[in-house]
Amino acid sequence: MEINNSFEVKAPIDVAWQTLTDLARIAPCLPGATLTSIEGDIYKGHVTVKVGPIVAKFGGQAIFQERNDTAHRAVLKGEGRDTTGKGNASAIITAQLEVVDATTTRCTVNTDLTITGKIAQFGRGALADVSDKLLKQFVINLESTVLAQELANTGTPVENAPLNLLGSTGLSLAMPILKRVLPVLAVIAVAIWYLLR
Repeated sequence: MEINNSFEVKAPIDVAWQTLTDLARIAPCLPGATLTSIEGDIYKGHVTVKVGPIVAKFGGQAIFQERNDTAHRAVLKGEGRDTTGKGNASAIITAQLEVVDATTTRCTVNTDLTITGKIAQFGRGALADVSDKLLKQFVINLESTVLAQELANTGTPVENAPLNLLGSTGLSLAMPILKRVLPVLAVIAVAIWYLLR
């Protein structure tokens, strides 16, 4: 399944690239995501997703297959698994930055998602909607924190509050989607989080 997204950040391309490839700095910007370790070229973390009283936690890892600092292009392979073992997914994520103007950069993200187990029945439309909402919140958080100030990298994992889908999509949309999307949402969040390292 292919999912395409794009977003803009208010930063020159070199600043945006340096920031978006510094996973330790941007991990706290993705709702519910936490970087837990870096082992060589492998980045590990988890994402917690909350829908009403239901909380799910997914673990994942990623490795860059390509990272071109000159072309501002990265290809990342990510894998995630529900910590209860009820689903998993893998993704090849390609990100390309481009100049919009001297102070704005666009990031285009193409995700080729492979889903196995029960989560294989989820629809692309629901996943794309959730992915859009995650990216919007990520950009708001990124611009209001990391890009707004120079933060010291302490190396200590920062635990974020879980992503609350009821607050972002409304009860009428969240409940029908919940059973189908919750596991995949977490995998996509982990994959995007790793991509924007």
